[in-house]
Amino acid sequence: MRLGALLGDDRAEPVTGFAIDHRKVAPGTVFGAFPGQRFNGEDFIPAAVGSGAVAVVAAPDAQVDGAVHIADPAPRARFAQLAAKFFAPFPETAVAVTGTNGKTSTVEMTRQLWRMAGHHAASIGTLGVTTADERVTTGLTTPDIVTFLSNVAGLAREGVTHVAFEASSHGLDQYRTEGLPVAAAAFTNLSRDHLDYHGTMEAYLAAKLRLFSDVVSPGGAAVVWADDPVSGQVAEVARARGARVLMVGERGDALRLLSRAPTLLGQALVIEADGAEHKVMLPLIGAYQAANALVAAGLVIATGGEVKATLQALARLQPVRGRLERAVITRTGAPVYVDYAHTPDALEAAIAALKPHAQGRLILVFGAGGDRDQGKRSEMGAVAARMADRVIVTDDNPRSEDPAAIRRMVIDGVRDAVEIGDRREAIAAAIGEAGPADIVLVAGKGHEQGQVVGDLVLPFDDVAVARECAR
Repeated sequence: MRLGALLGDDRAEPVTGFAIDHRKVAPGTVFGAFPGQRFNGEDFIPAAVGSGAVAVVAAPDAQVDGAVHIADPAPRARFAQLAAKFFAPFPETAVAVTGTNGKTSTVEMTRQLWRMAGHHAASIGTLGVTTADERVTTGLTTPDIVTFLSNVAGLAREGVTHVAFEASSHGLDQYRTEGLPVAAAAFTNLSRDHLDYHGTMEAYLAAKLRLFSDVVSPGGAAVVWADDPVSGQVAEVARARGARVLMVGERGDALRLLSRAPTLLGQALVIEADGAEHKVMLPLIGAYQAANALVAAGLVIATGGEVKATLQALARLQPVRGRLERAVITRTGAPVYVDYAHTPDALEAAIAALKPHAQGRLILVFGAGGDRDQGKRSEMGAVAARMADRVIVTDDNPRSEDPAAIRRMVIDGVRDAVEIGDRREAIAAAIGEAGPADIVLVAGKGHEQGQVVGDLVLPFDDVAVARECAR
């Protein structure tokens, strides 16, 4: 591709790729130089040009010598738009999901529903890139824009026609989800998280609202969980974009949840849609799993899925890795569940999902991550104290912080908690004391395969550890 084809002029320089890391620049690369939290990409412009960058996308006042300076006051957005032209074509149908909790489950459920409808579908997010045949880990909820667009284009080359991806607040704020046409956007919920990055809940919400004001295609669709306090704001922004809004939930209009009753291994739902009632046996436990499933169904319907067939397909959904995943049943008969809940709201939802199934105690093992919003730690402790019958506070991913200091902040919100820093020992202790009527919940890390301690990532899988401890 010629540079002129990207810029709309007659420049003849060949473009071979895009990069935001100067170490990945080769001759013909378009380099994106943006200020970041830890580094300023503008500092690496000379190195990128020296490695052969043909053009640099940067702010108007950036110093660029030896390459075309594509100046823009919003360089991240411009870089994404140009990269999308380079990497296209993409799958014919793309949808995006944002919200504090439920993004991973919702995009994966959407992928499953599409597959049941006969489409070649994929999902992208915290679990990586997932298709019917494989899963490839990317390590981020929303990858960098080059990785993201390259992955989506690669899926199209493999015949994928439908893709659902997570749009995190970080990704939206940094324009990492731009470029490709987004037929429908979804909102799951909003609760406290990532204030270490955004500063305020208002800024956090504003980042998420970009999905509906800027990213979803004009005239597309927005699926909104109607039972969240900010759902009205989301719907208003989406309508201003010209999007068709589908509200789902107990207060929904497109998919109204009339009733939900727990069963032994799932829940019975009654959903009103198109003036008719639909009874669904959802094979997943918990109110929030029902919410995720309805949002996923809304996305499928918004992109052409037939209502009755889509709702019937909910009965065949498979559990999502690390989301209320039943890891093992102990020798005494107590089930052990693993969940990714790492915010106060998510922890409350996970406990609430399991409580109706516990005839005895709900034993909770959890901690909090280091180098993240510290304010939520005591709030998570308060949730644990109020809802769990037995609480064991342990390490999550301490990262660069003192693990003991993190545990103390969590325990500030919990009375009578047991403190066991070693996560394996904590899980073993919970399993060891669980009786046949009890349920064990290990929360915080979910699908993760490692524990981040300092600069090290130590192999650790809550599901695998639980199974080992239950032997």
